Amino acid sequence: MIYKRGNVYWYKFMWNGQLVRESTKQGNDKVARQMEAAHRTALAKGEVGIRERKPVPTLATFIEDRILPWAEATFETNCPKNHKWYKDQCRVLKAYKPLARRSLDTITTESASEFAAHRLGEGKQIATVNSALRVLRRILNLAVEWGVIEHAPKIKALSGENRRERVVTAEEEAKYLAAAAEPLASIATVLADTGMRPEECFRLCWEHVTWINGRNGALLVTRGKTASARRVLPMTPRVRAVLEARWNAAEKPEEGWVWPARTQSGHVVPNSIYGQHLAALAASKVRPFVLYSLRHTFLTRLGESGCDAWTLARIAGHSSVAVSARYVHPSEDRVMEAIARLGGHNSGHTGETQLPAPAGELPASGIQ
Repeated sequence: MIYKRGNVYWYKFMWNGQLVRESTKQGNDKVARQMEAAHRTALAKGEVGIRERKPVPTLATFIEDRILPWAEATFETNCPKNHKWYKDQCRVLKAYKPLARRSLDTITTESASEFAAHRLGEGKQIATVNSALRVLRRILNLAVEWGVIEHAPKIKALSGENRRERVVTAEEEAKYLAAAAEPLASIATVLADTGMRPEECFRLCWEHVTWINGRNGALLVTRGKTASARRVLPMTPRVRAVLEARWNAAEKPEEGWVWPARTQSGHVVPNSIYGQHLAALAASKVRPFVLYSLRHTFLTRLGESGCDAWTLARIAGHSSVAVSARYVHPSEDRVMEAIARLGGHNSGHTGETQLPAPAGELPASGIQ
């Protein structure tokens, strides 16, 4: 028989009282059945014997030999932040020897729980612990997909994680922008009016700014956290004013970074404006928040304006509409309006509703 693990098919059958189980490394069920049949035939002809299973590597070995090269090839160019995240969390996993020395097929839910308890005992926040657990879960799922192990244990994130749900009020935003120095003030304005992720804004180039599309122009986000991050965002009048002033001051360049800085990347990075951010918070006396909160604020306002989850997902660059649905909370009035718009529901009915006659009585339209 064949069965699917992750994106590839496996087959298993009994031969002379022994279980034969192997990965086809194929995503096509027809090819998988052909490979199973070929293996059975080869055994029947005596061409092959029962193949010995390769030894399962330890978590530390698998990370060094397979995961880190995979993360570098997948994310280093298109999403450096994800690459750094994998490297950092893999280092954390390797540092906990009771887990790192285990072979992949002996890692259980209990092993992950012991690791989580150890990290909490070190004083780490739940969000920090969950970050490593997510990478561990991804590593084990990749091991299944690549045919290294047969199945992966269920690893769940810890509950109680604090999310970035700080919403900046309009008054706080005005005070903060008035106190912020350049380029932070301009960057914060763009974040608050487009909902871009901070790293997407930092990597913005002039060749990705269009002045003629839409009413006020548009911004092209070429890459980001996921494949869905690539999108076109219309500029608000405030964003256009900020960028146009900066463009004119730079003598209208056709290409190059919008926010150049003396950093290794050549553009603004979080560390280069962190000091300005702290100074703006202190001067404005606004309750502290991180720059990412401006994205959350924009999306919250967008959801409150009546934007549906699908449109919000496209604007935000979310890979799943389930994430966008957190920002959409339809009021009772909007629910009633949505039902009222279903004109077809009332077709064929009069404006008046006729109630059924009491038992034992004829309706008004009956024989007199």
